[in-house]
Amino acid sequence: MAPRIAIILTGVLIAAGSSVAQAKPHAKNPDKAQIVAVDRFSAKAAHLQLRTSTNGIPGPNKPVDFDKGPFITTGLSPTTGKPVRYYNFDVQNLTPAPVYVFYRKGEKSPISGQLDIIDNLPGEKGYNDFRQVYKVSVPSDYVVNSITDKTQLRQSGYAIEKTDTLLNMPVVPDKSVARQRLNGESAELQRAWYKGKVAKYFAFNEAPLSVAGADVPISPIYVTFNVNPNEPKGGPGSGFRSEPNSPQTHNVPATLPGEEGYSPLWSVNVYDNADWSKVSNLDTAQNAKLLGPGVANVNCPIVFVTP
Repeated sequence: MAPRIAIILTGVLIAAGSSVAQAKPHAKNPDKAQIVAVDRFSAKAAHLQLRTSTNGIPGPNKPVDFDKGPFITTGLSPTTGKPVRYYNFDVQNLTPAPVYVFYRKGEKSPISGQLDIIDNLPGEKGYNDFRQVYKVSVPSDYVVNSITDKTQLRQSGYAIEKTDTLLNMPVVPDKSVARQRLNGESAELQRAWYKGKVAKYFAFNEAPLSVAGADVPISPIYVTFNVNPNEPKGGPGSGFRSEPNSPQTHNVPATLPGEEGYSPLWSVNVYDNADWSKVSNLDTAQNAKLLGPGVANVNCPIVFVTP
């Protein structure tokens, strides 16, 4: 009897092991996944856009209309002096965060339906709106959305290739809007996996972007405020100086999308507002009295340029 029992048990174990080996990975449906809460304006996440009890910035995880102040600014073209518009997504550092994009081996386009994977949110260590693309190579039988976080990805053993490509993808609360884009880009909220949940973000692709060494490249912008930073209640809190009854500032980016050196990460140079009326393009901005060079690096993708 004992040998027969041993044979039976062995058969059961072999069958169980076989069924485990043949089990297919489970695909997670992003349409039914939980959506992560996001707060870009907390003390941990914000710099220029820190929420206070009086500034009207939306509360934690509340939808944000980025087409309203202080999130969008009208400046001047560096060459023509005509209006340009750009969003304000606050200060970002030079070190990009990773984003993992899935490709089947031998194919040149990302896998349709597979969400990219990110591993941090605004306010968390290492977060950046700018993300460096890591290319994940998976076999032809990979089940779409069976990997939904970085831990699973590491455990999978799939080959991961670091690229030079950067993406500007600010993570925002669900139902937020930023309707303006250049070149017919989609303004819809995009989705990525974050620890098995769905994170919503905007995509800005007004110009190709690559790392400069290991950093996000920067381009200069010249700005001035209603009150100079060296005066009481001066600087960003006083608002950009603008024309009467108009959103038109005399802020001037040094480059535009499509031009050499363009980057949506702007190195902010503050000029004296006494020179505001003299500033109409890049040349005049560079001739204004400079109060603070390179005071911050701010994510401000340009979304409109007057023809």
